[in-house]
Amino acid sequence: MASGRGSNAVNFMEYFGSHQRIEVALVVSNNPAAGVLDRAAEHGVGSRVLTAGDWGRKTEVLAFFADYAVDAIVLAGYMRLIPEWLIKKFPNRIFNIHPALLPDFGGKGMYGIHVHRAVIQSGVKRTGITIHLVNERYDEGPVLFQESIPVYPEDTPESLAVRVQRLEHLYYPRVVEEQLLGERGSKNEE
Repeated sequence: MASGRGSNAVNFMEYFGSHQRIEVALVVSNNPAAGVLDRAAEHGVGSRVLTAGDWGRKTEVLAFFADYAVDAIVLAGYMRLIPEWLIKKFPNRIFNIHPALLPDFGGKGMYGIHVHRAVIQSGVKRTGITIHLVNERYDEGPVLFQESIPVYPEDTPESLAVRVQRLEHLYYPRVVEEQLLGERGSKNEE
């Protein structure tokens, strides 16, 4: 699920493109103009826009996910709070990545360049990524993985975003894969 251009979603489509046990079956966006929808089409992955009003039709949304045999959800820059009923339908199977070391710099409004700006303004020496399970609150689910990098004095929010995104692309699909299959079932060992 993504709201923007979808670099993490594309990374998942490429990482799992020839995987024997995991596939990206569907891309969902709340934004009908999201670039991720075009990227899904380029990768032969189905897509659907679910607006705020669509989430009010629980039975229809669940049936739609069932049609695609969805058994886990990965948030890749999805800018809406996930409904509690969806979290209950996929317990410990909804993953998110945050571009900072939670619990710092998390919560509503802390996304993208806003996070990197706050990190630099705070003067912290390290930042990174947090991969976590989703719960009913922004960025408060159980942490699965964190990796950090230094914040350099010359960093700008934009330069920091580039370096943090490299971590996202390197680790996010691997951590999700390990969670779904267990450590021994990862792509690197098959």
